[in-house]
Order: sequence, then structure tokens, then C-alpha cells
Amino acid sequence: MAAVLATAGPTVAVAHRRTRVWDMSEDAPGPASGTVPAPAYPAHWEADVVLRDGVPMHIRPIRPEDAPALQALHLRQSPMSQYYRFFAPMERISERDLHRFTHVDHDDRVALVLTSEDRILAVGRYDRIAPDVAEVAFYVDDSEHGRGLGSVLLEHLAAAGRERGIARFTAEVLPANARMIRVFRDAGYEIRQELDDGVLHVDFTIEETGRSWAVMAEREQRAESLSMRAMLAASSVVVAGLGGPEQVFAERAAASVRAGDFTGPVHLVGLGDDGAPGHHASLAHLATHLEASGEPRPDLAVVAGDPDAVVAAVPDIARLGSNAVAVLSGGFAEQGGAGRERQVELVRRTRAAGMRLLGPASYGIVAAGPAGRLDAIPRQGPGAGDLAVFCQSGAVGSSLLAAVRARGVGLRSFVSSGNRADVSGNDTMQAWQDDPQIAAAVVSLESIGNPRKFSRIARRLSTRTPLITLLGGQTGQQVPPGHTVRTTREPQRVLVQMLDQAGAIRARTTQEMLDLAQLFVSQPLPRGPRTAVLSNSAALTSMVAGLARGHGLRPKLSGPGLPATAGAPDYAAELARLRADDSWDALVVAHVPPFGDADPAVWRAVAEAASGEERPVLASIEGLVGLTAELSHGGRVVPSFATPADAVAALAGAVAHSRRREADRGELLDPSGISPARARELLAPVLEPLRPGEVARLDHDLVEQLLACYGLDLVPSRAVSSPEEAVAAAADLGWPVALKTRDEVLRHRADLGGVRLGLRTAEELTSAMAAISRDIEGVGRSVEGFDVQVMAPAGVACVVRGTEDDLYGPVVSFGLGGDAVELLDDVSYRIPPLTDVDVAQMVRSAKASPRLFGHRGLPVLDVRALENVIARVSVLTDDLPEVRQILLNPVLVGRRGASLLSAVVEVSPPGRAESGRRVLPGLGASGAKMEPWTAAT
Repeated sequence: MAAVLATAGPTVAVAHRRTRVWDMSEDAPGPASGTVPAPAYPAHWEADVVLRDGVPMHIRPIRPEDAPALQALHLRQSPMSQYYRFFAPMERISERDLHRFTHVDHDDRVALVLTSEDRILAVGRYDRIAPDVAEVAFYVDDSEHGRGLGSVLLEHLAAAGRERGIARFTAEVLPANARMIRVFRDAGYEIRQELDDGVLHVDFTIEETGRSWAVMAEREQRAESLSMRAMLAASSVVVAGLGGPEQVFAERAAASVRAGDFTGPVHLVGLGDDGAPGHHASLAHLATHLEASGEPRPDLAVVAGDPDAVVAAVPDIARLGSNAVAVLSGGFAEQGGAGRERQVELVRRTRAAGMRLLGPASYGIVAAGPAGRLDAIPRQGPGAGDLAVFCQSGAVGSSLLAAVRARGVGLRSFVSSGNRADVSGNDTMQAWQDDPQIAAAVVSLESIGNPRKFSRIARRLSTRTPLITLLGGQTGQQVPPGHTVRTTREPQRVLVQMLDQAGAIRARTTQEMLDLAQLFVSQPLPRGPRTAVLSNSAALTSMVAGLARGHGLRPKLSGPGLPATAGAPDYAAELARLRADDSWDALVVAHVPPFGDADPAVWRAVAEAASGEERPVLASIEGLVGLTAELSHGGRVVPSFATPADAVAALAGAVAHSRRREADRGELLDPSGISPARARELLAPVLEPLRPGEVARLDHDLVEQLLACYGLDLVPSRAVSSPEEAVAAAADLGWPVALKTRDEVLRHRADLGGVRLGLRTAEELTSAMAAISRDIEGVGRSVEGFDVQVMAPAGVACVVRGTEDDLYGPVVSFGLGGDAVELLDDVSYRIPPLTDVDVAQMVRSAKASPRLFGHRGLPVLDVRALENVIARVSVLTDDLPEVRQILLNPVLVGRRGASLLSAVVEVSPPGRAESGRRVLPGLGASGAKMEPWTAAT
């Protein structure tokens, strides 16, 4: 007897029923005789997802009450699809089978459904057929093929399976079902196929790999970018005022839209002149008009007004056929209490309707699509250009728009997420990747909800577009009203180094951000650090050269510069000479009029010389700041900066970006000899009794077994409490040995008496134990026992640490051992998944790292062995969110190899659930957005 694995048009995949739960024989137990015990519902498996076409949908575990909806899915299918699914004609699913399909234990039998409103559109399930093997099956609504529902279900089933100890999925597929086979193969797993008796047996491990991560990220980017198209490439729009004092935001946005260059249909609702063309009294009236006229449906709805009216308007907006809604008014989570509940309901309604939500409390959107430039913002914005800007609060959005306009920089895209209840900077950056006309992107962050995803997306975007970040409050970890941000145990430097890892350019102030932006949108990238300097002052030329050296640039001077009274002919002659000189990569022109009089002729000389130059030209000219008409010629404008120091700093940022863009970013780590499934199996008994937030420390034996799952071995040691035990342990391990106190503070501190090394005899060992005891008691601490350990080769002590942070997710850190390093916080941080280049840079970014590379005559140590340890800790931390902390201290790096002398591992029930699967953020109790690795409430 066989059942259909999936329906995909005329071809199918079949799966043999190997388990009791799939048995459909006459004597199979029904609801009365084979009731499944009530399982614990895994709420953290619930999520909103974006499909291949950019439309949101909800995924969750199946429930007993889903039986009618599952029956409805079956009845919507064609007779052929019903036959393929059950391998026999079946007009209806029997009550017994409905019970079996909807009552699962969420462990050995798992089923997930994709829903839209109250309809089930697809089911994916697995049944465990061996301790670590499960058979997988899908059933997709005939009307939904081609939208990627099967791929989403596979990602989420694999994540659930990994959590439940499943290592491999199997399926039986008809060879003709190329679409189903492609779902498995295109997921990035290594597929094994075997044809037997006309059926293709498919088998694959579901552990995450670099390829499966890349596939997931690619699909995620494509889907999230498409979901933003209704905003960033809208061809029609409706602007609605919904009463109350904040309706003024809709009125001002409507004025901006109509005053701009947007050529698509614009519908105004509740904004007066109800009888005039394009004006309507209500959204319902507009919907009726569109249904009767057959006019195009608005892609985007921009609304503002009474907050309860905004929530109530969502069904009417959905009736219009809009794919996105931007809420410019407040009254939601930023006001607490009822506002939070109102925001939760707003998100629920928009997602149920398949719409993306910008805001609430957004400052609007500037977009460029087929219908031209759309300015849906409550103020006059900058002109058209190539800069993209993302921000959060309205106040920051308004000030950024004013600042960009004042600099003469044109906008390609502007998004203000407000309370970021749905659309965030991550979604926006996903869409920007598909817009080749964006010359530079700015992301202003007042809070950051999912740094891990931000890092991944920013890394990808920065490979082709300069990405400038501006952190609110200099931390990026503030909590604006209406936002929910998890706390972090990590220092603020983790965020800074995460941005560096992602290839972002950090601006400390709005002025620095504008300096960088105006350079990137107006000039080509510098090919290198060689910087020519031209000014009308020898002192100024020298100063600029010094500034350049301070930023790591290589200034090139051709004499003292021009005289103070130099005019346009002098500048033109020198610029012509420089243009023929190929020994520089960028040019900084600084002009100070000696008598304070503007000299437009000099400006024209600079602009004309730069217009045909393929290298970047920057200027610092008194009276000119930004992209000005005075420095424009032939379609190119020379950016002018307030001071030469600002120009040099911006150029240094461009050079650094150019270097990173060209540099090898490496390959994702995929070390050999690891067994994540075995590691989860080891940790399961420890985690089972723990409540969320509780932490347990593993004993030494379990730590050794866990490390072995990732190819890491501790130097052998024995715990002892008496001289006799110590001597016996040393004899067993082999002389010479080291003796260490088990006191966590002193166990690695030879300088404080906690360690004795190179003990070769029983007498030396016994004497050392007595001496350590005296030293410990002398500093007021009690003796907690000892460890006898095999002597490791001499080397430099390092510390490698992996943590699971509530905000960042997995974090890996590295530093050299010692008080000085700890006091100076000389530690480097990275966010997995890492590449081999990330690991190499991580080691070298520690200021004390020269000690590993032969500093002052010291031997060059085996850094590759150290990097191997960091790589394996990184993968372990990424794979196992249940590992709250792994601390290797010390890792002794010698001339050959790296020795792990001690390890501490703490575990806690995992909170991160987004690994390897696409999800939209859920809703926290505050009504603000919670990122995917926190269970929705």
C-alpha cells in the first residue's frame, strides 16, 4: 500500500507506508482504539513566511481542530490529485483518517500546515521510521503550485527534525515527478537516489551545510525583495485619511505625491473633494468603484489617522487588492497598553490579508518604479538621484531628508519603518540588492532587532553597493518607543565588529554619513590609497598630506602647491598635468581664497578638469558644501566638503570599502569530522528537565564527548582530591604532569599559585599539592580539589569562547590570555556563520596577536591549528543554540598544534529557531516585532 508524497500537476511522488500511523488497512486503529496522547504544542514552530511571489503566509504545526480545513483542502483537489495522494480513488477523507492526520505527537510524527486566513493551502509531514531517520511527505493545493510552498515546508520540517534528533529524510518519488525531485535537490542537500521497481528512493541528510545556507539565503532574498516591490516600485497608490489629528500626515503625503513626478493612478480617500476625480469618501467606496470600472488595483496604500480606524480599515484595503500598506500615524506600541494590543491586531490583519506593513509611525516612503518617482512623505524631499536611505523614527527620517536635501544629494529610495512592526531594515536591504541604480545605501539604526540576519544581508549588499551605517546613540542598541529589543550580555563592541565583518562603513555622525554618501554617489571608487593633493597653500598641502597618512592613505605631493593668489589658469594647468599622471588614485583639491572672495572661475576649472577623469576628485572649497551646481560640468559633479579633514576621512572610507569589495571573503566553514546529530543526542537528557532560562553546566566527561562531536580533544586530565589519587593519576597519564587547583579563578594562574608544571616524580607532585593548598588558603579561598593533567607543549595561552546571546544569537570571541589583555578588553568578535577569511581576520585583529607571529624574536606559532579550533567552535555555536556558552581557556598554541587544556560548557533550552529556515519576525508581548529565534507570544 502506498501514499502520494506530493502532488505537482500530472506527476507525483509516492511514499510507502512503513509506519503504524500511516497504515490504512481495515484493522488499523481509529480514534477510539488508537488515540495519540495529548502532545505539547511546539508554539515556537509557528512563523510567518514570505513565499516565492513575495506574499506572506502563516506556517504552524497541525492541530486536531484542523480536520475540517484539511478535508476542505482535499475536496478542492482534482480527482487525479486525490488519487495520487492516496493511491486510490477517495472522494472524501474518512473521519478516522482525518483524526490520524491531525493528531500528531510533534516528535515522531510531525505535520506543518501553511495557512491563509482560515484555509490550509499545504501540508508537510514526516514520520520517524528509525531513531534518526524520517519519511517526509507533502500535499499542496492544486491552485498554489509554483509559489514555493513545498520548499518552505521542507525548510521548516528539516529545522523541526533537527530539533527532534532526526538526521536524514527519505522519500519515494516517481521518476516522472521532476518537480518534486527538484524541491529536494534545490534545497542544497546532498541527495542520494536509487531506482527500485519503478520508484525512485530519495535519501538525504538534513544537517545545515554551506550550500543549504546559501540556497536558503538566496530564496529568502528573492522572496523578501518581491514582497517589497509594492512599496519600492509601486505603479499605483491610494492615500487615505482616517480622521483624528494625525490625518494631517496623510494630507501632507498626498500633497507630496501629487506634486511629484508619479504618473500612475493616485486615489485619495477621506481628504476632501469627494466628488472630484480621484477622490473618494471611503475605502469601501473606492473598492466598489474599482470593481465596477476595472481600473488597476493600487499596489500601495498610505494611511494616517485615528489608530482604531487604521486597524479597522485593513479589510477594506485588502479588498482594494493592495499588496502593502504604510501607516504614517501613531497611537500604537509606542503608547504602551492598548496601543500595543492595537499594533498586534494591525500586524495580524495585514499578514492574514497577504500584505506587508510599513510602520506604524512611519515617516513614509520614496520609491522609483515604472510609474516614476513616488514621494509618499509628509514634507518636501530631495530630488531624484542614486542614494538609498533607511531609518526608523519619523523624527530621524525628517531630519535625514532635510540634511540630504541640503547637501544636494538625490534620492533613489527612502524607507522609514517607524515602529518596524513588520518591514525592517533587513527587508529594505533585501530589495535594494535588486536595484542596480542605487549607488550608495545608508542605514540609520536606532535599534536593531536581528543582528545575525542584518549581518548576513549587509555582507551581501556591501559586495556591490557601499553601505553606510549610522548608529543611534552611538550604540545602535537604544530602545525607541514602540520597539522591542532583546537584551544582550555582550559588549557594544560586538555590534561594531559585526558591522565591520559585514563590510559596512560606520559613520559616527550624520555629517560623516553625508560626506561618504555624496562621495559615493558622485565619484568612481578609488583604485588604491595613492592620494594627490592640490591647494593654494604650502601649509595646507602639508596638513592634508598629514591627514591622509593618518588615515592610512599614501599622499603624493608634487611640490609645495600653488601660490596663495593662484587663479583659474593656474589650477587648470596643474590639473591638466595631474590628469596625465598615472601615479595617483584619488585627488583632493583644497582652495582657500586669501581675501575671502569667491572665485567661480576656480570652481569651473576644477569641475571641468574632473568631468573627464576616471579617478575620484574631491574638493574642499570655502563656501561650497555638498553636490553643488558650481562644481558640476558635463554631467559630473565634484563633491565639496566643509574641511579638508572631512574630505580625507571620506576618501579613506571609500578606499577601505574598495579594498573590502575586492578582497577574498573566503568560503563558509565546513570542517570535517563533525556530528551535530550526535551532539544533540548527548545534550537532550540534560536539557529535558530545564525550564526556559535555566542553565546547566556539563560535567567533564560530557564536555569531552560534546567536543569530540566537533573534532576537538582536551588534553587528558584526572580529577583528584588526595596525594594518593594524584600519584595514581599521574602514573596512569604518564609523567611529567601538571597540577592545577579546581578553583575557577586560580586554576590557570601560575602567578597566583594555582598551577605547578613539569612534575616528574611522586614526591614533586605531593609537595606541589601541599604548596598549592597553602597558596590558596593564603589568599582566603578554600581548596576545591585538583586536576592532574598531561603536560602540553609550550606555547602562548589564548581564550576561545562561543556564546548564544539573546540579541545576537551565536557569537564567537578570541583573545590572548593574561591580565593585560583582559584589562584592555583586547578581544575580537564575530557572528557565525563564518568563513575561513573571517577566522583569519579574527585572530589578526587582536592587538596582542603579534605574539603568535614571531614578535621580538619569539617563535612563529601554529596559527593554522588555532584557526581550526576557532572554526570548530564557531560551527558548534552555530549548530547548537542550546549551548549557552563554551569557553576554552586556555588554548595553548605551540610551534606545532594547539592544545585545549580546559573547557567549560553551559546549556539552556534553546530560544533560537530561525536557523536554516525563512521566517518573518513574530510579535512579542509588547506588540512590537520580535525576531525569529524568539517564540511568538
